[in-house]
Amino acid sequence: MLGPAAVGGGHDVGMVSEVERAVLAAVDDGRIVADLRELVRIPSVDGTPAENDAQVWCAQRLRELGMEVDHWPLDLPAITADPEFPGMEVERTQAWGCVGTLGRGTPGLILNGHVDVVPAGDLALWPDGDPFSATVSDAVMWGRGTCDMKGGVAAIIGAIAAIVACGITLRKPLAVHTVVGEEDGGVGAFATLGRGYHGEACLIAEPTAGGVIPANAGSLTFRLEIAGLATHGSTRTRGVSAIAKFEPIHQALQALEIERNRDPHPLLKHLELANPLSVGTIRAGDWASTVPDLLVAEGRYGVRLGEPVADARQAFEQAIAEACEKDDWLRDHPVKITWPGGVFASGLLPEGDPLLDDTLQAATDAGATAVPEVKGGPYGSDLRQYAAAGIPTLQYGPGDVRYAHATDEHVALAEVLHCARTYALLAVRRCA
Repeated sequence: MLGPAAVGGGHDVGMVSEVERAVLAAVDDGRIVADLRELVRIPSVDGTPAENDAQVWCAQRLRELGMEVDHWPLDLPAITADPEFPGMEVERTQAWGCVGTLGRGTPGLILNGHVDVVPAGDLALWPDGDPFSATVSDAVMWGRGTCDMKGGVAAIIGAIAAIVACGITLRKPLAVHTVVGEEDGGVGAFATLGRGYHGEACLIAEPTAGGVIPANAGSLTFRLEIAGLATHGSTRTRGVSAIAKFEPIHQALQALEIERNRDPHPLLKHLELANPLSVGTIRAGDWASTVPDLLVAEGRYGVRLGEPVADARQAFEQAIAEACEKDDWLRDHPVKITWPGGVFASGLLPEGDPLLDDTLQAATDAGATAVPEVKGGPYGSDLRQYAAAGIPTLQYGPGDVRYAHATDEHVALAEVLHCARTYALLAVRRCA
């Protein structure tokens, strides 16, 4: 099994105290890998019963570690009726929260991870035909959720287990939040925060490819309905094709994307495209020889760092309105714009907050071969919900987001074990 040498090599740990050395030594690599395998084999796709099965697993595991656990059914009608509800893209008849706490009072640190995963897609594209096999080959585990983000959840549990095993007395409480629904809006984190679970700081174990992410851009889902005028295909000049009228709208969206990427936030300058805008689906027509009278397009629209969601929507809607005004048909039949699905605002760790330096130091002392790079992420996550609640939050976790949601999703076990040690050090330093 992988040990500390596989994680950190020959890093000088002279700045690590004896207590911290004991915690690092107490990290149980074999149990972490076994936990990750069990979690991945729960096919917790958003909106399925297995999503809740994963929360049952987490609640039981946290109880085994001696944590005080709150495992409760979410009041979905009340939550979804809240004006601040961030949206939900799949149907749920039930959902569960899970919070484990060591100690009483306001936690000095929250470790957060989501247990839901996106659908597996075409099973034939997976290496062994089973996206939930949790196959290990050459110290890499393969399967849906290994990277996004059950590797991080297993590392969190491993860190808690090491702290408990050492019998360390905590000066401040330490909390674990496992949540559902992160992939489709964030219902789990929204409900957890709404239940009153806050803390002085939060680390989310999302995959960061060795870097530390203190900021996420946001994203919105848009739907465009473009009207045409139906007629027989042989007399198409009598009608108006909704497909043809999509062309100037698409051009306007491309121009908007260019404009919104002219001066990206410094934390996103490393990206080829900091604020992407893409059309994901287009549906039009119901008969080959009929000019289509309706086109429906849906896509993803990036929200810039620090930009209010309302301002992002206004910029989008204004660009579409200006394009409609330039077209004789669309001027009288303007595009209908709606915003279905999750609302992912941007989120940012306050400048100068000690959580960033604390995390960088813990990662280095746990054996990182270099100080992690600090950069922003172009995707939405639960970071923005904790940040909006006034909780300084960043992301640091095993895996590379390039493999999240992919049919070759995987995580290097050495990264999982290194993160477990990082979380253990960070927790001890902030809470013990």
